[in-house]
Amino acid sequence: MNHALPTGRKLYEKIREEFLGLNTQYSVATGEKTRRIYLDSTATTLMMKVVHDVMEDFYHHYANTHSFLHFGARIATREYDWAHQKILSFMNADPDKYTCFFTGSGTTAGMNRLARVLRDIRSDRSVAIVSIMEHHSNDLPHRKHMKEVDHIPLKSTNGTLGCICLDSLKEILKKHQENVNYVAVTGVSNVTGIVNPINEAAAIAHEYGALFIVDGAQLAAHVPIKMSVPDNPAQDIDALVFSGHKTYVPGSPGVVIARKDLLQQIEPEEVGGGMVEDVFIDRYVVKDSFPDREEAGTPNIPGAVGLAAAVDVLDRIGMEFLWDEEKRLIDSALDRLMEIEDVVLYGETDHDLCDRVASISFNMKGMDHGLVAAVLNDYFNIAVRNECFCAHPYVKEMIMDDLLDFVETVGIEDIEHVYQLKRGMVRASFAVYSRESDVNALIKAVKDISARKDYYRSQYEVSSSDEYVHNSFRLDHAESFSVQETVSTLVS
Repeated sequence: MNHALPTGRKLYEKIREEFLGLNTQYSVATGEKTRRIYLDSTATTLMMKVVHDVMEDFYHHYANTHSFLHFGARIATREYDWAHQKILSFMNADPDKYTCFFTGSGTTAGMNRLARVLRDIRSDRSVAIVSIMEHHSNDLPHRKHMKEVDHIPLKSTNGTLGCICLDSLKEILKKHQENVNYVAVTGVSNVTGIVNPINEAAAIAHEYGALFIVDGAQLAAHVPIKMSVPDNPAQDIDALVFSGHKTYVPGSPGVVIARKDLLQQIEPEEVGGGMVEDVFIDRYVVKDSFPDREEAGTPNIPGAVGLAAAVDVLDRIGMEFLWDEEKRLIDSALDRLMEIEDVVLYGETDHDLCDRVASISFNMKGMDHGLVAAVLNDYFNIAVRNECFCAHPYVKEMIMDDLLDFVETVGIEDIEHVYQLKRGMVRASFAVYSRESDVNALIKAVKDISARKDYYRSQYEVSSSDEYVHNSFRLDHAESFSVQETVSTLVS
């Protein structure tokens, strides 16, 4: 009975305790074996246990879709159809106007597909507009498939970059006039966690006849989304792409939610089994129905079912609730990192000027990002990510002054080596399972690194691939996990 099911905070507290990998232990450089603190969720999230259990149950009925002939096929078809409808509902996308279909390599495949489709159906419009903060998956597809790409400047307060500047977006649209095909913007930066005003930006794009696409990779699991805005249709989003591996289902597919009328104007990008009504020797007839016409071949059925189960859980908890909880955690981490003298934070940190979720990127004065990340892992078992996070222009823009300062202190023959070591940041990223205790551990570790820089520097050397490697400590990977060893154990 649905009225007895836990929702809101009660469900939130239950679910966040049950992610796979939260209690994984590794041995660290001090000789201790400690629990991993996972702060790399922006790269990929841990798996929700309820989703794992749903998929395990589903595997007992697993069969291919597009058939009702036998029981397994009937169940698979029904649940795969439900997955599409669940995601449309989660995105507040009117099912009469939008379709949802699954793609291959996460957000990247969906963005490439949209770029090709919009290039072909609006061939008289050759300009795409993006921002400098985009991940490569929402930058390179537009560079490849459109004739020209222009960039929206970001708001800047005393040199600190914030969200996209809507006034500048208007000016760029005016400059290109009817040549603009679409605007493609990330909902949340994968580097700084800054949240962009996507519905307001969509209204501006539509005013100038441009379409509006959202990279929702970092948005879907963190912020409530409205693709349809009934009170103000000008703010509707034309297409959005996100990925299951950033939404608590590692290995699940990418997803495209797009207006049906856009896709109907052209033959589907991918052809094969499942998307045709009939095939003859000299021709084939494409289905009119969505999402079938956009999903050629055998789809990742379990991945889609798992992803829909994950967003169903998020829906039951409530995305507004989750956003509020995560903002409190992020704000706490930002405020406490700012109190550490040697820490340099990137992106606007004033909570009143722009919201932030998911990620915080920083550097420590006098230490390379690779060294800080290595120490956090090797000594504190804190998993973070470093370098440029597939957002090279954005990262370079924020650290350019520091790079120039370093280059001036070395000889010309060392510039490339120094550039590789200095070009980047450390990123700590959070998710529904993150807690204040994780922030406490991060702050304690960063303070210790700041206080003992010389000691930690002495423990590492730089490898030929410009990575920091501990002088004596190595993780025994086989002891932690080995596919071959695990198979041998299971079949013995």
